[in-house]
Amino acid sequence: MSSSKPARSTARRTPPAVLATFIAGAILAGVLDEGVGPSRASTSPGALPIVAPPGELQRPGRPGRPGDQPRTQPPLISSPEALLGEADGALPAGVTVFDDAYPGIANLASDLLRALREAAVAAADEGIMFTVNSGWRSPAYQDHLLRDAVAEYGSAEEAARWVATPQTSAHVSGNAVDIGPFDAAAWLARQGAAYGLCRIYRNEAWHFELRPEAIGSGCPAMYADAAHDPRMQQ
Repeated sequence: MSSSKPARSTARRTPPAVLATFIAGAILAGVLDEGVGPSRASTSPGALPIVAPPGELQRPGRPGRPGDQPRTQPPLISSPEALLGEADGALPAGVTVFDDAYPGIANLASDLLRALREAAVAAADEGIMFTVNSGWRSPAYQDHLLRDAVAEYGSAEEAARWVATPQTSAHVSGNAVDIGPFDAAAWLARQGAAYGLCRIYRNEAWHFELRPEAIGSGCPAMYADAAHDPRMQQ
């Protein structure tokens, strides 16, 4: 009977010193890669974009010049509730044109309020509900908003495009209303002339005033903004 030794493997084992060097290099590369900024990480295949958490998102920039697309919400101004209350015209969210328990609604001009209610009933038949972001305002409320706008936009000239003085504001006289949400303001922009309700400024999609002549001849041409309204020059 013959016998033979097992065949000797031809595979070569990696020397321990070489293996240790390789592992150390890999670890060092990983440490260095941890230090790269987002720009390098974001270019890696499959990398997710880095986004700021909701609380860190930037506020919208200042509005463009006349001729730009109108904003759909009033400018970012702080709420006056800390200093002024409902007696000055401040309104909580969700108030409608029928909520005349609030001075901001009850102190609107009677013909404006009547037209708004007629339009609101018609819009409700189409599933659109009007809410009032702002109606009548006291002079103190208007002055607060104006000072806030100057701080927001950086100058009295820029603020004048958005907020009138207490002496010239149609809100203070009870002759203007800011309607929301967007679909309600859009409905009123299309249908409001039939009720004498018109947008006045191209940069304020929410601001409406009564123009009775619009019922027969349509709304007049809009001003670019409040600064172009001759009433504001008094």
